Amino acid sequence: MEQSSLHELIAVRRQKLEKLNASGVDGFGAAFPADGSVGQVAAEFAEGKVVRVAGRITAHRNMGKSQFLDLSDFTGRIQVYLNGKEVGEEEFTIFKQLDIGDFIGVEGECFLTKMGEPTVHARKFEVLSKSLRPLPDKWHGVADAEIKYRQRYLDLIANAESRAVFEKRIRIVREIRNFLEAKGFLEVETPMMQAVAGGAAAAPFQTHHNALDMDLFLRIAPELYLKRLLVGGFPKVFELNRNFRNEGISRRHNPEFTMLEAYCAFADFSIMADLVEEMVCSIAEKVCGGLAIEHRNAEGEVVKTIQLARPWRRAAYADLIRGVVPEWYEISPEERRARAVAMGLDITHCAEDYEVTQHLFEKCVEEKTMDPLFVTHCPKELVPLAKLSPGNPETVEVYELVINGQEISPGYSELNDPVVQRRRLEEQSGGETHKVDEEFLLALEYGMPPAGGIGIGIDRLVMMLTGAESIRDVILFPHLRNR
Repeated sequence: MEQSSLHELIAVRRQKLEKLNASGVDGFGAAFPADGSVGQVAAEFAEGKVVRVAGRITAHRNMGKSQFLDLSDFTGRIQVYLNGKEVGEEEFTIFKQLDIGDFIGVEGECFLTKMGEPTVHARKFEVLSKSLRPLPDKWHGVADAEIKYRQRYLDLIANAESRAVFEKRIRIVREIRNFLEAKGFLEVETPMMQAVAGGAAAAPFQTHHNALDMDLFLRIAPELYLKRLLVGGFPKVFELNRNFRNEGISRRHNPEFTMLEAYCAFADFSIMADLVEEMVCSIAEKVCGGLAIEHRNAEGEVVKTIQLARPWRRAAYADLIRGVVPEWYEISPEERRARAVAMGLDITHCAEDYEVTQHLFEKCVEEKTMDPLFVTHCPKELVPLAKLSPGNPETVEVYELVINGQEISPGYSELNDPVVQRRRLEEQSGGETHKVDEEFLLALEYGMPPAGGIGIGIDRLVMMLTGAESIRDVILFPHLRNR
């Protein structure tokens, strides 16, 4: 819409607001107790029933004294019929000041039109909120990504597809809770501001607490606090948490994201892999209607189908690497680096040998894996909080679940030896002892049972289950640069 035209439309709406105020009508109304959401009123429709319903006007058909409106909210829409002669000249004059986008409340009787459309015959209406700006065209929606992400409310009003994604997200999170609680897990809350940013290798956001005169970090993971609860005697715990990492933004990364972490005493990584497999399949069946997840393009064409049918494939990290370069582990580190560069991988001059291998894994295995794959027994350098594999001290008892070309979930046999854990954390911190969580190590010295732990990136899980191509499409308000 051209700016001059937009200014004219806004001016007209403001004039209508002034007319409402001059006639004694508050353009921003008051409470209007309704008989439920629009969708609920529509679902419980019965001819002759008197109802009260409130919503936003999303369509208007002017037929002189006969006026037809669509009232909508997130749950659905219902048609409203209003007759100018029945409501009287004064009320009809007020009605004429309404626009698409305004909120109104209606009281009336349910009936079916000649076309069989469930409709509320309005006997009374109230102005609840005047919209001073025109809504996006319902036929075209919000196509501009800048508007879609920065003004999500317009996206939700105009795009049914976006509403469906976020409705699915809500249901996915609900089913995660239901599943874990049915398995005996307790939902807990742990600090989001921490004295030591631990539980993952990531750059934190830093702040300062004035009263305590101490620096704090927004958590990068809740892991070290959840393990304290295992020490304290909680056998099964989980937290749906917000994590914050001061790193890059991309199609798969947002600095603030949602993670599930769960820990189960007396379990290991294999048991937790079974749990995740069962949980994701249960969610897919209840929310998506099956285990074949179709991803479509903007034209609605199926571009790929992810098959979640069990059992999911499991393979060792080293075997997958050998599947790309059979002699990888037989050649020298220098030859591995040269081979990786020749394959077009972005290898920095300071990358460690295990990091070179990880680059190969990410580009040649992870990004090309669509159906579920548990990658097991990863290099110990990648996971400092997991137990070493029996018989192979170079790997740890972990899985990384890859679906849709990205990691969805890691799971460990958790390290519970405080001596080994201290050494691993010190190695990870590069000798900077202030980055080692001494309170966590103190807790481990009181004894933590053998345990399995998992993390699931909720945003990425939702991307996979809804077919969204960007993490911004599954986060209501993603982080963006200032205008």
